[in-house]
Amino acid sequence: MSTPETPLLKVVRGNPDDAELAALTAVVAAAVGARAPEPAPKRDSWWADKASLVRAPLAPGEGAWRASALPR
Repeated sequence: MSTPETPLLKVVRGNPDDAELAALTAVVAAAVGARAPEPAPKRDSWWADKASLVRAPLAPGEGAWRASALPR
């Protein structure tokens, strides 16, 4: 036994024509699509970020060991 589907829109009063129903459907669809996007998830911890494990490539040369301790 199948269950009847519930209509998306229901006209309670009046007798709209096809153009009015199309305009109403377009407005409702635009309102549903215009919701604000969900915010990006908040970063839990900078300490747990695996990107910090990736380091810059080594640059050999004169004074490189000294420059390795300098801030970038």
